[in-house]
Amino acid sequence: MNDLRARVWRALDTVLDPELDEPVTGLGFVESCAVSGDGVATVVLRLPTFFCAPNFSFLMVADAYDAVSAVAGVTRADVTLADHHASTEINGGVAAQSGFVGAFAGSDQGEATAELDELRRRFFRKAALAGQDRVARSLVDGGAGPDELAATVLGDVPASAELDRMRHRRAVLGLPHGDDAPLLLHADGTGVTAAQVPLHLRRARLQRVGIEANGAYCRDLLRTRYPAVGS
Repeated sequence: MNDLRARVWRALDTVLDPELDEPVTGLGFVESCAVSGDGVATVVLRLPTFFCAPNFSFLMVADAYDAVSAVAGVTRADVTLADHHASTEINGGVAAQSGFVGAFAGSDQGEATAELDELRRRFFRKAALAGQDRVARSLVDGGAGPDELAATVLGDVPASAELDRMRHRRAVLGLPHGDDAPLLLHADGTGVTAAQVPLHLRRARLQRVGIEANGAYCRDLLRTRYPAVGS
């Protein structure tokens, strides 16, 4: 069972906080993960505050359920969210596979008016933009100017985890992500011209800094709420 639990944990590594663009495992959002002798995987998630947005929370629980359920050897996934004001609706909706709107049907919270596909895409777009700053920074520090950056394609960039991460975000969005794809890309998939590079990189940097600042804030909140985290 240790091997199966390890594979379940690796599956959880693929589950992202949509706003922070980081795995729930690295953020400390997995309170517990256990696998029984008959292959039942039980995972409990916890978040930085009691009032974390229900839509983000639902996405994480639903994605964790899907990821764990897909692990070979898991006979059933039991994924729940603890200590959250909408945990009853979220846990019930994920278990019933009813979707976000279905999870809150009949609830007096009025949280769900539409499914979350567009919300997910919105945050992937932000992550894809932030990724351009992460990948381009070393080129800028090395002296690359607007003309060179506008002409750079992904195949010209040294391999890195950040490059892989950005390629994946673009792939999810249906944006160019092969070796011949421009490094700097607008949200509609068109390349950034040399004249547009300075402003585009400023926007990408602001997006990256905003995401990373939110991540640091959430980590601090989580440590305050659950002092054992990171100790």
